[in-house]
Amino acid sequence: MQGVTLKLDESGTHLSVHISPLELSGKIDIDLVQNAIKQSEFADFYIHDDAILTLLENTQKAIKTESSEAVIERVGERKGNEIKCKVDDGQLSATMTIIKGYGAATLTLDDLYRQAKNHKIVRGVSSKRLAALLQSYLSALAGESVSSIIAKGLPPKTGRSSKLQPLVQNALDRILRPQSSQHGRVDMRNLGDIICVKVGTELLRRLPPSRGRAGYTVTGETITPKAGEWLKLRPGDGTAISEKDENILIAEISGMPKFKDQKMWVDDTYICKGVNVGTGNVNYDGAVLVNGDITEKMEVYATGDVTVNGFVESAIIHAGGDIIITEGAMGKVNDAGTEYSTTLRAKGSIHIQHGQGLDIKCDGGVTIGRQLAFSKVVCRKEMYVGPIDKPNGNLFACSIFSQNRVQAGTFGAVSGSNLTLDFSDGFNTLLARKDSLDELVRQIRQNCSRHEDRMKIIRSKFIPEDLQGKVNAAQELFENEHQLMQWLEQKALELAANKENYQQQIVVSANKRIYPGLVIKLNNRTWRAEREYGKANISFHSHQWQCDAGA
Repeated sequence: MQGVTLKLDESGTHLSVHISPLELSGKIDIDLVQNAIKQSEFADFYIHDDAILTLLENTQKAIKTESSEAVIERVGERKGNEIKCKVDDGQLSATMTIIKGYGAATLTLDDLYRQAKNHKIVRGVSSKRLAALLQSYLSALAGESVSSIIAKGLPPKTGRSSKLQPLVQNALDRILRPQSSQHGRVDMRNLGDIICVKVGTELLRRLPPSRGRAGYTVTGETITPKAGEWLKLRPGDGTAISEKDENILIAEISGMPKFKDQKMWVDDTYICKGVNVGTGNVNYDGAVLVNGDITEKMEVYATGDVTVNGFVESAIIHAGGDIIITEGAMGKVNDAGTEYSTTLRAKGSIHIQHGQGLDIKCDGGVTIGRQLAFSKVVCRKEMYVGPIDKPNGNLFACSIFSQNRVQAGTFGAVSGSNLTLDFSDGFNTLLARKDSLDELVRQIRQNCSRHEDRMKIIRSKFIPEDLQGKVNAAQELFENEHQLMQWLEQKALELAANKENYQQQIVVSANKRIYPGLVIKLNNRTWRAEREYGKANISFHSHQWQCDAGA
């Protein structure tokens, strides 16, 4: 614009506008001056609008007085980029903030690295985060602020607590892992020796806790981890801590070892060659090992495991632990299918090589080596028919009441005999518990709300000193009630999650085929096999059974 000149001072920082009043060709205003600056090389400078107004006022005065001297005013300046780095209190993260300058030199990635180093941020710096921050800076307008976390430290990892390592296997574990023959093939008849430990046998080792993993801060300092804790070694019945090594648990008596729920004990064991009319029934406080058969109408009761290295026929076995039958079990069933001559009851799990006409009930899982037919099974955990790594056995003409996955090779028979798998009992138990807890939470929540309103009223009043103690006691009771409500609400959430998990874990897996006659139930939701299927999974999703054939 004629009569208007833009000039930088010698430092290259400040911008001045020079106006020659006598050279102006027309009226001058703030828009004309601002446009002149925007169209110049100084468009990115920080401009002081009040200085432009002062410039125009002085120019108007010069025009009125017909002065020939130039009117000069400093109206803008160059402002450099401003970079700030902040490290959090724990020094595990660092944030960089950039305020884009006016007319400043463009920052580079090296500049950001240099600034981080100047602020002693030397570890955990992310090149990707810095590059993204630089792009945000380049896209920003002058004066805008951009920010991002550029570095993260590593928090220390607390060491793992000591672990308990059993040195002997449970009888059921040995049974489910058949030993190999001399030719490298698995011999299903050789299920491993069922042995009883002798006095002094090492049963359990307590492994030392780990030291944990060291961490580091973004400033490069090492954070020392907290070592894991030593678990207390608690000897179970029939065991003692070794005098030679405080981390070893040894057998104090001869018997059958058992490791469950991080606890090891030794059951006093009764060993016999068979249970028959000649030996009489067995009722023993401990484990029972039968190296032979249990014949018709005989009964065995034990508080520990019952292991039968033979065959069971029309007998009753009750165990406080697991029931293991290395051969088979057989019984008779009445025409109505309500009475069974062979009954197996266990608080643990049950394993049978093959069975027919059995009434099975246990709190654990059920494993069948080859085949199960014409039987009733009630169990809480998984049921496998065949090797547990790939169940390929046969299951037909049974009523199964399970609360977990059921796997077999073949479900049903060519004849189309009925096979029912019912998962309702466990689900209904969960629903009943959930409904009861939800109702309790609702009542407690109402009480809490009512009591909170009354406590607000009390706190708003003047409390005489002699009544202050009672008010404090009432406040404490209210806080305890509130804590109880929060605990119950958390339990209600856990039960709701358990309900969803239950529906996800009730899966029927057939590794070979499914014959018509199979019925799967969850209350009123039923799936029926109307035709023959090959390999398939039947699972419960979206409130209905779904069959994934060929899975």
